[in-house]
Amino acid sequence: MAVRRPTLEQLREISDGLGMTLTEPELQSYLEIIDAQGAAYDVVEEMPDYLPETKYPRTPGYKPEGEENKYNAWYVKTEVRGASRGKLKGKTVVLKDNVCLAGVPMMNGASTLEGYTPDVDATLVTRILDAGGAIVGKAHCEYFCFSGGSHTNATGPVRNAHNPDYSAGGSSSGSATLVALGEVDMAIGGDQGGSIRMPSSYSGTYGMKPTHGLVPYTGVMPIEQTVDHVGPITGSVESNALLLEVIAGPDGLDPRQSAQKRADKYTNALDKGVKGLKIGILQEGFGWPSSESDVDQKVRNAAALLKKLGATVEDASVPMHLLGQAIWTPIIMEGAVDAMFFGNGFGTNWKGLYMTSLLDAHANWRERANEFPHTVKVGALTGAYFNGQFRGHYYAKAQNLNRKLTAAYDHTLESYDLLLMPTTPMKATPLPPPDASVELYTQRAFEMLTNTSPFDATGHPAMSIPCGMSEGLPVGMMLVGKHFDESTIYQAAAAFEAAGDWKQM
Repeated sequence: MAVRRPTLEQLREISDGLGMTLTEPELQSYLEIIDAQGAAYDVVEEMPDYLPETKYPRTPGYKPEGEENKYNAWYVKTEVRGASRGKLKGKTVVLKDNVCLAGVPMMNGASTLEGYTPDVDATLVTRILDAGGAIVGKAHCEYFCFSGGSHTNATGPVRNAHNPDYSAGGSSSGSATLVALGEVDMAIGGDQGGSIRMPSSYSGTYGMKPTHGLVPYTGVMPIEQTVDHVGPITGSVESNALLLEVIAGPDGLDPRQSAQKRADKYTNALDKGVKGLKIGILQEGFGWPSSESDVDQKVRNAAALLKKLGATVEDASVPMHLLGQAIWTPIIMEGAVDAMFFGNGFGTNWKGLYMTSLLDAHANWRERANEFPHTVKVGALTGAYFNGQFRGHYYAKAQNLNRKLTAAYDHTLESYDLLLMPTTPMKATPLPPPDASVELYTQRAFEMLTNTSPFDATGHPAMSIPCGMSEGLPVGMMLVGKHFDESTIYQAAAAFEAAGDWKQM
């Protein structure tokens, strides 16, 4: 079937938009040339797409309601059984609903994507199933994953497992909630500004954002290639390390994996203890204007326990950490608009697996942008303005400054094995009411990013570890390591976990 060619009027509009002044005869000549170029498009149209085959049978599942989903954490329940043996045999895994599971609906928290069903499995899905895991469904996430709170999903808020009136954290809100409730053994989350670690901090789970590019992002709906991360959320350190072992390593399809770093056997680090480790308490990670004193104190208590266990623990400083969120902001705002919106989710200029069905389904946002929540509208308006008005200048400058920020952390990590700080400066916050102002709605989405977002920009591995309870809500401690040194994070996290029940700390 021939691909539709432009009309004369369409070509005139395009030329005007490109700043060209063309005469009618010129337009007609170009129209004829473009018609000939379209023959190549006809050939591509007739060819079948080149997509990975799915290996395991599954059903579309169902959307649980009522008591079966009273925290609104599930989007779809199904069961995809993996191989008969493997590291994850007997383990149940839920996917954040930006991860493609062929034949099972996916909406990425967004009304504009509801009704879409992927035709491919993400690489990590195949790896989980090949390792014997059972994928039991999709967990609700925030609208296009653009919130650190849990109130922006098109179906309503995801509720905190410890107090349903409070935020579960975002954007991997459902993933953290289902793990915290004990309804699944493991979950997959995504992280562009803290979206694995923030819900883990609010919900009392273990959330690892691996080094950028360690886990292939292939088959996961992106936001911005340079900050896209995907990783495990679990109820224990051992489960976290085990899941990362399975999903990490190059797949030959993800351009984020330029380092081609292969996975370690992270579970080997779990019984090493912390003697000999040197941990720096990052002073700039405490005392933010939004910091709660009990959170800062619980994290310092956790640092003291690591010292008691045998680690060398002392104060450390990276002054540029205070500028990390500012550097991250133009990258996420302008990059997301360029790729997610104007690029229909994927953009161009990279090689790998493009999910054309998702690209087509997502493209309808142009006719439905009024449905976006305030968080997505703020991101789209901010990114479009600064990108358009300043030609991408500040995105480019922020990426340049990001090299300096990365070097600042690397310099300090030459003296320390790990850096330690609160994951989020506060505990979970109350969910905003249905009639919340634009200001409160967006505040609840972005107020907790200060410590997490810089490490999405720099790509360092970072893990949130529950380290105490206060006022009935969890507190999260974050450990940050050298690039591709997740094992040392797991080494310290396992020792801390073994030292006592974090809920009693």
